[in-house]
Amino acid sequence: MKYFITIGERVHEVDLVRRLGELLVTVNGEAMDLTYSEADRHGQVMLQHDGRSFGASIEGTGSDVAITLAGHSYQMQIEDEREHAAHVAERAASKGGGTLKAVMPGVVVETLVAVGDEVVEGQPLLILEAMKMQNEILAPGPGIVARFHVEPGQAVAAGEKLVVLEGA
Repeated sequence: MKYFITIGERVHEVDLVRRLGELLVTVNGEAMDLTYSEADRHGQVMLQHDGRSFGASIEGTGSDVAITLAGHSYQMQIEDEREHAAHVAERAASKGGGTLKAVMPGVVVETLVAVGDEVVEGQPLLILEAMKMQNEILAPGPGIVARFHVEPGQAVAAGEKLVVLEGA
């Protein structure tokens, strides 16, 4: 199965094939020696790569996930081929508009723009504190801030709506 995993602004193409009880993993066309096992039912897994073992914690909903690995947190969006193609077309059609959602639970620290502001791709919109780290939530493309669903000091759950952008 092919997936597209977005971490920050980088998209990685990941192929997962299960063959004879073994998981074959290819990332951006490069085969990886990777195995994993679930440590518990709460998102804790053990990864083995090139003879080294790592513990990882996975949180989030089906497509919006946060992984903590070796003390570093990575927010990512996971899409299969069909979802990826649909979202690429949707983003192109909306020219940057859409609803941004929290990928992990946290607290809104500060909003950096106001309703009606025109924003550019990559511009910070708000700061979300999650797992003791402050994360800037960036505009995925150009647009106009149409609405905030949150305010500073508000706790949010993974998948909760943060801000709506309209196409510029």
